[in-house]
Formats: sequence, C-alpha cells, structure tokens
Amino acid sequence: MSAATAGRTAPSRKQVTHERIVGAAARAIRRSGYDGTGVADIMQKVGLTHGGFYAHFASREAMLAEAADRAGAESLATLTRVAAAAPPQEALGAMIRAYLSKEHVADAETGCPVAALGSETPRQTSRVRRAATRRIKEMIDVVARYWPDHGEPRVYEHALVTVATMVGTLVLARAVDDPKLSKALREASLKHCDPPGT
Repeated sequence: MSAATAGRTAPSRKQVTHERIVGAAARAIRRSGYDGTGVADIMQKVGLTHGGFYAHFASREAMLAEAADRAGAESLATLTRVAAAAPPQEALGAMIRAYLSKEHVADAETGCPVAALGSETPRQTSRVRRAATRRIKEMIDVVARYWPDHGEPRVYEHALVTVATMVGTLVLARAVDDPKLSKALREASLKHCDPPGT
C-alpha cells in the first residue's frame, strides 16, 4: 500500500448507493426539472425501494440540493476538461464552442444545469438555490480565468456577460422548434462571445 492510498478507505456500500442516487437525480433534474423529479422514480432508477430513500436523505429537498450541486460540478468539470485540452490561447474559445455546440443543445440530461433549470431555480428552497448559486459563481470564475488579459479590471465583467450570453443562448436554442433559428442563435453568440485575439 502506498503512502498516498494508506489513509483512504474504500467507500462503504451506503456511500456508493448514495452516490448512485445523487447521480440519477442530477440527470433527472436536468431532463425533467425539479418539479418533475420524484423520489419514487429516482429510487426505481437505481433499483431500490422508495422506503430506502430516508436512509440517505432527510427530505426530497436535500436530495435536490445535492443533485443541483452534482449537476453543476459535472458541467464545470466538462468545461475545465475542454479548456485543458486546448492550447492556452484557445482555451476560452474552445469552452464557448463546446458549450454552444449542437451536441450540447441536444443533451440536456448531462449538460449545463443552469440552462436546464434556470427558470425553475428561483422557486426552489434556499438550500437548492445556494448550491446552484455556488456553481454559477464557479462557472463565471472559470470563464474569467481563461479570459485574455486575466487579472485586468474588466475581466470579471466580461466573464459575467459571456456566461449570461452562453446560458441564455443555450436556453433559446433548446426552446425553439426551428433548427435554423437554433443554429443562428448559437452562431451569433459565438461571434459575440469570442474574446479579443482569438
């Protein structure tokens, strides 16, 4: 056993099950919304009975808060992976292109929860909203980190506008039933969001 793994223990069966429930709920909220995500459906999805739910969560709202946090973390991890795979000067553009891609428009279940759940989030409990807010702030920070001239005074403002444009565009591109309009929205936003020098 290495020194790095000596202090770690394998997750318990309960922890593994908990993670499966949260993962299923994170996909479900993006697919069906908060109101469309029920405890019975999630438990059935992971092969457990409804009664076992309370061994993992105090309430449905507690599950939704963890699901919102997980969905946000997954979305941020995707953006970060895209940025890391691109040359440094192209990282921000690569993130924006991936976010506004046709594939992301079509894949709400594993995509950005902000775009999937934005209009529902204000009606959720403070715990759910707190998780969503934290992940939105992190998304803005990731965009700011990769903005050219990082550290300049207006970078954070540019990041705010860029994230707002990305999320709004994704919402609209998913909402319309006209593929040409969806594409036009994405292409116009890509031109607008391109940072200087890319």
